[in-house]
Amino acid sequence: MIEALLGPFAEFSFLRRALVGCLALSVSAAPLGLFLMLRRMSLTGDVLAHGILPGVAVGFLLGGLSVLSLAVGGLAGGLLVALGAGALSRLTGGREDAALAAVYLVALAFGVALVSTVADSVEVMGLLFGNVLGVDDSVLLLMCGVATVTLFALAFAWRPLVLECFDPAFGAAEGARGGLWHLLFLALVVLNVVAAIVALGTLMAVGLLMLPAIAARHWATEVSAMARVAVGIAAASSGLGLLLSFHLDLPSGPAIVLVAGAAWAGSVTLGPVDSLRARLWRGRHLAG
Repeated sequence: MIEALLGPFAEFSFLRRALVGCLALSVSAAPLGLFLMLRRMSLTGDVLAHGILPGVAVGFLLGGLSVLSLAVGGLAGGLLVALGAGALSRLTGGREDAALAAVYLVALAFGVALVSTVADSVEVMGLLFGNVLGVDDSVLLLMCGVATVTLFALAFAWRPLVLECFDPAFGAAEGARGGLWHLLFLALVVLNVVAAIVALGTLMAVGLLMLPAIAARHWATEVSAMARVAVGIAAASSGLGLLLSFHLDLPSGPAIVLVAGAAWAGSVTLGPVDSLRARLWRGRHLAG
């Protein structure tokens, strides 16, 4: 058992790099996913991952599969979608989800059109599903750098973000400048989605962002505790997903997301907070 769990990482350097990169993403992306869930913006991460596609396509057109070109293009595209939609909704007074949906659909159509004209089928599969086992030093530096920036930013923004989630009216009355913190939060989400896309692809990137956070709400009631649980679930999903990918010859990105999905299914079934088991037990207790 120990050989099956630790042997692949001890023997293969590409697995170690993939694990370190995914652990870095777990530490930074899971708390952001938690705030997306608390703000009832769980689908925003998926919108941003697909809205980034035009920037990734432009980066690929200019620099091929270079990490730098894909990251810069994806970051520019994601910031344009996220900050543009956020600013548009606040300036017009409209719903942010509606603005995001409109901008995202136009960006997605443009991105698909670009990708289909400049990339072959193998390259398209790489852009959509990623290749976490192909993480090299440059990709690893990108993922760890994004995690470092995110953690420093969250250290300063944690209290305003929590306040914005639960009592934005009080925050506005106290001059907390919720709009500025919200835009910073969206920028951090874009950064982490871009880093995840390089490894997991546009279709899988949101899995590591949202599934651990959604699972964590069934294990804790305080935000800080939920964040710790989400990071733990994301880290465990990364390690176990890579092992499943290695032993069963599965695509690594989908394997990681499937393990995170299994953790969510177990949490929603057996967790102590708002799970099926908790509600069933409460119902029997009240009936007794």
